[in-house]
Amino acid sequence: MSAVVHNPVVIIPGVLFWDSLYEVMKDALSSYMPRAKIAIAPVSFIDWVGFPPSPERSTNRVMAAIDKSVREMGRKYPGEPVTLIAHSGGGTVAMIYLLENSFQGDVYHPGESVGKLITLGTPFHTHEHYAKIKTDFIFKHITNDFFSRIQVITVASSQYSGDANGSVVEKMCYLFYKNVDTDGNVAGDGIIPAKSCVLEGATNIVIPHAEHLPTPHTMWYGTKEGVEQWIQWL
Repeated sequence: MSAVVHNPVVIIPGVLFWDSLYEVMKDALSSYMPRAKIAIAPVSFIDWVGFPPSPERSTNRVMAAIDKSVREMGRKYPGEPVTLIAHSGGGTVAMIYLLENSFQGDVYHPGESVGKLITLGTPFHTHEHYAKIKTDFIFKHITNDFFSRIQVITVASSQYSGDANGSVVEKMCYLFYKNVDTDGNVAGDGIIPAKSCVLEGATNIVIPHAEHLPTPHTMWYGTKEGVEQWIQWL
């Protein structure tokens, strides 16, 4: 597949996932653009959990890793706005980073150094406690002007339907979806319901075949097959 010139990319891991899991996404993206222009934010499992445990501060720790990567890409490719590709709960952290409002004492000002955010399976509507801390902040501070400054594309999958009375897989999906939103009888990526990923003001995309978890032997958003379904929006 021929390479296409794109602005530099920073990949942001999802909640409880770490940077090395995203090498498969970096490999997949390198079929479309120079590998040197792809970085993975240096996020660890401990960044999400904290030591001693402080998950309420995870957003602050991960924002610092994002900012480090954005600045490094800016030095390597001056004048080229970075595209952030954020998986799962990493997407809400990226939004808070880009909003340029103080979150628990920390604020960043990436300005024009970031031009686009692509979220993959990111729930913007959720009642999970720590996720809701982030989404409440986002909806408090986001404005229409934000979307004129940053292009936001949300990607969700509708591969698995949840059904409380269905097959074993459908029952499991039902429970996962209900843990995120109020209705488990919906379609999603096996963990996050697609409708929870919709963000008013963004370009919202639903792809048919992608799983949520970045684990071996799954066709998640970051595999070759997953990337093929959303690469046109990069």
